[in-house]
Amino acid sequence: MQQPVDILKEYWGFDSFRPLQEDIIRSVLDGHDTLALLPTGGGKSVCYQVPALAMDGLCLVISPLIALMKDQVEGLRSKSITAYAIYSGMTRREVINTLKVAGGSNCKFLYVSPERLETNLFKEFLPGLGVSLIAVDEAHCISQWGYDFRPVYLRIAALRDELPDIPVLALTASATPDVQVDIMDRLTVSAVVTKTMPVAADISKGEYKNWKIFRQSFERPNLSYSCFRVESKINKILDVLNNVPGSSIVYCRSRRRCREMSELLQLHGISSNYYHAGLSREERDARQESWIKDETRVIVCTNAFGMGIDKPAVRSVIHADLPDCAESYYQEAGRAGRDGKKSYAVLLYGDKDLQELKESADTRFPDEAEIKSIYQSLANYLQLPSGEGAGRSFDFEISDFIQKFKHPVQTVLYVLRLLEQEGWMAFNEQVYVPAMAGFTTNKDELYRFEAEHPALEPMIKSMLRTYEGIFDQSVPIMEKQLAGLMRMDESEVKLQLTELASLRLIEYHPLEDHPRILLLRNRVRPEELKVDMQAVAHRKENYEKRLRYFIEYITDKQSCRSQRLSLYFGDEKAAPCGQCDNCLAQKKLPLSKEEFDMLALKITGLVAEHPVSSKDLLIQLTGISKEKAWQVIEFLQAEQKITVSSDGLVTKN
Repeated sequence: MQQPVDILKEYWGFDSFRPLQEDIIRSVLDGHDTLALLPTGGGKSVCYQVPALAMDGLCLVISPLIALMKDQVEGLRSKSITAYAIYSGMTRREVINTLKVAGGSNCKFLYVSPERLETNLFKEFLPGLGVSLIAVDEAHCISQWGYDFRPVYLRIAALRDELPDIPVLALTASATPDVQVDIMDRLTVSAVVTKTMPVAADISKGEYKNWKIFRQSFERPNLSYSCFRVESKINKILDVLNNVPGSSIVYCRSRRRCREMSELLQLHGISSNYYHAGLSREERDARQESWIKDETRVIVCTNAFGMGIDKPAVRSVIHADLPDCAESYYQEAGRAGRDGKKSYAVLLYGDKDLQELKESADTRFPDEAEIKSIYQSLANYLQLPSGEGAGRSFDFEISDFIQKFKHPVQTVLYVLRLLEQEGWMAFNEQVYVPAMAGFTTNKDELYRFEAEHPALEPMIKSMLRTYEGIFDQSVPIMEKQLAGLMRMDESEVKLQLTELASLRLIEYHPLEDHPRILLLRNRVRPEELKVDMQAVAHRKENYEKRLRYFIEYITDKQSCRSQRLSLYFGDEKAAPCGQCDNCLAQKKLPLSKEEFDMLALKITGLVAEHPVSSKDLLIQLTGISKEKAWQVIEFLQAEQKITVSSDGLVTKN
């Protein structure tokens, strides 16, 4: 077996792993079920890609993020590693072709969206895929106590029963201890799904049942967190951007607000653009690329932006509106400073924002009457007769739906999510259907065509070399990948593919990207719509608990913000960061007599029996600023109550 570090060097060009990556990889190679908590930008994909390349067989990667699947497949293929993906939105024929190619080739990675796992078609091909590892990305989605519960993830448990001896690697950037336990319980072979909170377990030792647990520290030493109560958000944003040079992300709650905020920044001479899921893929790609290349300084966006975007040199992330939980905030703020340089995460709020956040639970968890009303409107909008619809998918423009039926937009979105969680439908704001192409000619005609159309010959050769099976059937292709291989613009690639299709040499279906609804059950009358309101009430209660914590985090003016976030995720070893707004404010406070006496007593007690290095002494004085500690140490030294040696050892006199 090739050594992991050699694989890393060969394909990624790195001489060594990041912290914990090699430990996680060794655990997987030893056959252990493994849970890996790595913060945003921590290199999660390497943790399954390297061991999969070291093992025989195929790695099945389960991910809900279609755009990320596409990027991962493209990245692996650029390294000459065979990878395919099956997305929602692909036709039955396209899925069959992909599964045939994956099972009958040297394919190392098959990316699958979770809703595909329990289809009869997937189960039929599963035994022939030669799966040696299951990687579950965004694993917190399997827990209904997490912030982004997706019921389709529960189907992974059934997959484990089909592949009982295949190890699982579950990956997430943010999960509380309760959610960590729930992930492992639900991904265990023959798991029993319950609707109650998981039983508390001691997972601090890095093991649970037969699982190995690896957690990278949630501390970000180079990232300064701040929360500001402000009257004018645009003025504070301008203040931050004028004082912190470099690239920035500004998060807003709504699409309209993104546009308005970006226009305000432009009026003040700051290079800016906005990004949200309502833009076409071409617009989103162009704006994202401009920001990544630093042609645009600030991207103003909804939370649709950021997943899988690898831009290390982001100097500030500003939240102009409040996210709905600490998990979302930690992930979004964590997109700043991945290069290790000093960066800033700034959250802005007013009294109205806090009140809306407190009231958001009622909007997020509508009552049964509202659910049934929106379901009825949806059935009317799709023109579905009662007893029909299961398995059909429909284009769904939410703005058109809202205009026709006058429901509040946020309520509609949460009802759609709830109906998804209850197994009635699947809704994706952006369903990615990959470009497909396949030759429709025989070899003799192909040779003749190439001789008659020499300008198109390089494209034909590139397609045949890059996509296995394309001569016999339609397969997923990537225009961007072909553009890179041929060193031409993506638009020119699309023109050539369209020309080849018009000349009837190939079939070509360009990439599609639009909102769609997939109905999983036939339409019923509203009174027959069954929703487990008890489970909804449990999820609402848990959401309110997380909400209270996050509001306390925002309004707390005493505790270290970094330490408080770390504690939320179960990292009890985190020390005060010394650079968040609260830590900096504490440093400026003068020492009271009570504080001085308490510190003096504590310091002399710690060095009473044996010398302690000044570094260890400061570590043991948790929750106390270094400036205040040194102030007391210097006084005690002047009074000859302690001695500090030249090498930093502190001794009691």
